[in-house]
Amino acid sequence: MKAAVRDWVRAARRIVVLSGAGMSAESGVPTFRDAQTGLWAKFRPEQLATEEAFRADPGMVWDWYQLRREMIGKVVPNAGHLAVAAFQQRHPGRLAVVTQNVDGLHQRAGSAGVLALHGNIAEDRWLDRPRACCTRASLEPGRPPRCAVCGNLRRPAVVWFGEMLPPAQLAAAQDAAAACDLMLVVGTSGVVYPAAGLARSTRGRVAIVNPEETELDDAADAVLRGTSASLLPYLLED
Repeated sequence: MKAAVRDWVRAARRIVVLSGAGMSAESGVPTFRDAQTGLWAKFRPEQLATEEAFRADPGMVWDWYQLRREMIGKVVPNAGHLAVAAFQQRHPGRLAVVTQNVDGLHQRAGSAGVLALHGNIAEDRWLDRPRACCTRASLEPGRPPRCAVCGNLRRPAVVWFGEMLPPAQLAAAQDAAAACDLMLVVGTSGVVYPAAGLARSTRGRVAIVNPEETELDDAADAVLRGTSASLLPYLLED
């Protein structure tokens, strides 16, 4: 079956790689709940990753995200990330990356145009709608930083519980899914929507790459039991 999927890759004019937490776990990225160590063990992630929690205690939530940023900063892209980026560079315009991960490992591996549906933990954005005064020049350091003029806070540029996915990113991902001949669903359990719905909406073939069973196995034309780091270099080689 691996050889068949590799043949599908070679024949496909447009490919989408839909990646989830399992792909980053191979690089050693701690899962959402693995970050609950030490001081944070008494909190559930769902208590911290919300707008309500941030507004109630911005310093505490900011510190938790700083810890996660430090953890992620110590890891590097694995062979799966590198294989995807190398394929993109050899075949411009043929492969789109859609990821549920916020760690930026696809980008660090060299992939361009990554559609990060849940944002990027390395980046910040304004908590409230920015006013004219909300500029880099007015930024005041702190935990978190804020606009020195109006007090608007900076927050991690990730999607929190209860928030909608970025409309432009989601629309682009839906367009890519609709247009692709092949979707490689890598390291995702398939339980988080609307990202999981992309695999069910595409008219192209779907190949699952995951060492474990997923909720999308029934929608797949092929299921490869293995990790992205072990399988993607083979599947994406010319």
